[in-house]
Amino acid sequence: MAPQGQKPATKTISSNREARHEYFVLEAMETGIALKGTEVKSLRAGTVNLKDSWVDIEDGNLIVKGMHISPYEQGNIFNQDPTRPRQLLAHNSEIRRLYQQCKLQGYTLVPLSLYFKRGKVKLELGLCKGKKLYDKRADSAKRDANRAIDRAMKSNGRFY
Repeated sequence: MAPQGQKPATKTISSNREARHEYFVLEAMETGIALKGTEVKSLRAGTVNLKDSWVDIEDGNLIVKGMHISPYEQGNIFNQDPTRPRQLLAHNSEIRRLYQQCKLQGYTLVPLSLYFKRGKVKLELGLCKGKKLYDKRADSAKRDANRAIDRAMKSNGRFY
């Protein structure tokens, strides 16, 4: 247990960097994920890909699809299908609210990162809105400008 006033230690397994490039993240929330057998051991080895994954709401459940967890090497017959749909664990009120946001405003649910928190696997889920091409260009221009400013500040204001 973490001391009072401090956040519990988290160990990041994988993050979906492409999601922040492709979408505006309006809201992020933490959910649990239901895993079977050797999938957790495989996650401890860091063999997961969130790049092409997304979340659907089916029958009142959050289901993550397209997430690839490689089979555990010593798992033999106990290994699961690497791309099987996995259920996310969240409160019913949160699921209903996310469902309304997705249907009414056309937002998308995208996994942002996967991490261990107090020994449990957690998934950071983002409520996202798609970026247009000019939004992506503006973000990269802003990032390049900040990089140039940092470079100039590091060299005491001397421009080369």
